[in-house]
Formats: sequence, structure tokens, C-alpha cells
Amino acid sequence: MGVTTAEMVTAINTMWVLVTGFLVFFMQLGFGMLEAGLIRVKNITNILIKNILDFCIASIVYWMMGYALMYGAGNMLFGTTFWFLSGIPATTAGVPTLAYWFFQLCFAGAAATIVAGGVAERTKFIAYLLYSVVVSTFIYPIVGHWIWGGGFLASMGMLDYAGSSVVHSVGGWAALIGTMMLGPRIGKFNKDGSANAIVGHSMPLANIGLWVLWMGWFGFNPGSSLSGMQVGLNASVAVNTNAASATGAITCVVLSKIMTGKWDLGMTTNGVLAGLVAITAPCGYVSIASSIVIGAIGATFCYFAVGFFDKVHVDDPVGALPVHLVNGVWGTISIGLFHETKGLLFGGGFGQLSVQLLGVVSVAAWVVTTATALFWVIKHTVGLRVSAREELEGLDIGEHGMSSYPEFQITTPSMILDGHSAETLANIERAEKATRK
Repeated sequence: MGVTTAEMVTAINTMWVLVTGFLVFFMQLGFGMLEAGLIRVKNITNILIKNILDFCIASIVYWMMGYALMYGAGNMLFGTTFWFLSGIPATTAGVPTLAYWFFQLCFAGAAATIVAGGVAERTKFIAYLLYSVVVSTFIYPIVGHWIWGGGFLASMGMLDYAGSSVVHSVGGWAALIGTMMLGPRIGKFNKDGSANAIVGHSMPLANIGLWVLWMGWFGFNPGSSLSGMQVGLNASVAVNTNAASATGAITCVVLSKIMTGKWDLGMTTNGVLAGLVAITAPCGYVSIASSIVIGAIGATFCYFAVGFFDKVHVDDPVGALPVHLVNGVWGTISIGLFHETKGLLFGGGFGQLSVQLLGVVSVAAWVVTTATALFWVIKHTVGLRVSAREELEGLDIGEHGMSSYPEFQITTPSMILDGHSAETLANIERAEKATRK
């Protein structure tokens, strides 16, 4: 028997969803390399195993409960069917439901991973695992239901093409709460309030991570059409995605030269990522020219947000907050300004902008509330933060009993790294005990 046109269309769409899903899956490597490069050598094993287990945990809990809460039939707040994928229809959005589920799983894994960088270098491993379970099971899927699963924000007309709010804002708000409740790394801030730069161990590794993420974003955004037949839309989304990221890089490198006199690679990296996060929500609704403006504004926000978070003593080792939180919010709002027909700047009035702002506030309220409760419970049960001694010696040895570069790293437990004296360590440990009491 010959293949019908309908069957051919389904096959093309299925391959499109799967292949772009594979690209989003591959972004986990990008996150891992970027974060490993931007932290110190003594904590690399720790960050890499977190990235592995983020996706592994999401794979199980999103099958058990996450997908049901996000896409199950239910009410305006959460789904109540499809537990353990039971009762799912044969197809969803024109592709086999399992293909659709896999694509959505990769997004869930990405949302959880965003937090790893923000809380790096001082978080207990068991605490992070507990966080990862809850965000993939509960926190992320609820937001997804509101916006993508037919919930109350979707019913009001909120738009988020590929996840500036659903993915990046969720990860960003959770990262903010985590970093605030953990407190800064030892040595990050001086007594006068000034910040010290704690330099990552490998910019080449971080740069590899950037390129992997950039490539993965061409699955993240164009794949969200869920159809290989939408050739014009997919091409437009890809071009818009690239335009915003390229402009973000140029904006940040120029700003770094103006502000510091140096062409900063780290800020250039952040600029690319800021542009990518910012364009994720509007990429299917805006022009190339608007994408360039969105990327430039997002990178500017990112650049100055780095200094802002230092001033308020929020220690974010890899820039998760300026990139994902700030630009997740900006990308969501930008739809209300730059949408080709509904945007304020294109004669659409304030209607779409007001809905987008409501979405920002709703997501912030939900994630801040649930993440605060989650981290509070973890802090008062298994504990959030490793001891001062373990932090100074490195989580690789303390939590995992191994080093990423054993030939080049001092790993004797009695050695205190980073120039801290035994007396300083003793003072820190006494302060820790007093706090616990």
C-alpha cells in the first residue's frame, strides 16, 4: 500500500518534533560545559553530576506526574488526567503523543538545570536533588499548564512561543530564591560590601558550552511550532533567534569596552545567552528588525543586572539571574510591545501588553512562593549548604570523593584552599555553629 498524504505529513511532523527535541536534549551538555567552565576546578564534578541527574530525574517524574499536571484535562490551574501517561490519546498536536511528551520533557529538564549554576559551589548535593524532583514534578508543570496547557493565562490570551516565561523565568525565579537562601560563597563579598571576582577555571570550556547551547536553541525555538510543514514560520523563528543572539553579543562586548576598557569574553557570552532567552517568547510573532532590538535591550539589561546583583549581595556564580530571570521577564513583556499585530508599538494597544505583564506577575508569585517554601523545608531538614571546610576544600572531594583534574589539584582534606588560613576557617565554623543554635 502507498503512503497517504496525511501519513506523510504526520511522519514529517513527528521527525521534526523528535529531532528538535534531540537538540534541546543536547543543550544539557551546553549547560554542563558552560557552568563547569565558569566555576572553580574543585567543584566541576559536582556541577556535572547535577546536570546529568536533573535530566534523569525529570525523565521519571515528568512521566509520573509532571505531564499530567501540565497537559492533562482538568481546570484552569492544573491538569488532573494522564498520570503515568495513562489514557493519553494516540496523537497530540498532529504527532504521536509520546513524541510530543519527549519534546516537552526536554524543556522540563532545561528549566530545572538553570538553577544549578546559580546555587553552585556551596549547595549540599542531596538538597539539590530534592529541589530538582519538586521543580520537575510540580513547580514547572503548573506554570506550563497556565500558559501552554489551556490554563487561565492561556485563556486570557497570554503568548509565550517557546518558553521565556514557562522555562527561563521559572528557572530564574527559583535560582534567585535559592541563591538568597544559601547566601554568598565564602570570600565573595568584603566587609565594606564590595564584591570580589571569583574567576571560573576555563573560559574555553565555557565557550564550548555557549556554542552547544546556541545550536540547541535552533531546536528549542523552531521546534516549538511542532510541525515540519510550517516552513515559513520555522525559517522566520530561526532567523529571529539568531538575530537576537548575535545582537546581544555585540551589545555586551561594546558595553564592556565602554564601561571597563576591555573586550570581555564572559560578558560577550552572557550577551549571546541574554539575546537567546529574550527572543524565546516573541520569536514566532516579531520581525527580524524587532528581534535585533529585543536582543540589544535584553543584553543591556543583562550587563547592568550583573552589577546590580553584586550590589545587593546575591552571589550567582554563572550569571543565571541576569540571563534567565531578567531576560525571561523581558522576553515575555516584549511580545506586548513588538508583536506584529498586537504589540503596542505596532498599533495593537495595551491589551496584549497587559496580559503579558499579568503573566510575569503570576509566574513570579507562584515560583517565588513555592521555591521559598521548598528551600525552607530543605534547609530545616537535610540542610541547604555544605560546611565551611567542605566549601573551601571543594564539593568534588567532600560530596563525591573525586576530582575532575586529579593531576593538577591539591585534594588533601587537611589543606584549606583559596588562601584562607586555619584561623579564618575556625572563625567561620564557630559562626556556623552559633547560627545553627
